[in-house]
Amino acid sequence: GTGYPRGLKGDEIPLAARWFAVVDVWDALRSDRPYRQGWPEARVIGHIREQSGTHFAPAVVDLFLRVIGIE
Repeated sequence: GTGYPRGLKGDEIPLAARWFAVVDVWDALRSDRPYRQGWPEARVIGHIREQSGTHFAPAVVDLFLRVIGIE
């Protein structure tokens, strides 16, 4: 993205914000919603891995997957 509103990129983005980005997507995709069922774990993991390096910081994705016991 553009780092809106402050134009932050990479390591300029606070670690907590990079972590919460992954956690938020995990929760949003795994949770049942009134308009759709939650995604299976494997599908969410695949999506997060696909976004590693573009939408998510790779080191944060790796750590997240270790914390939840995937790697």
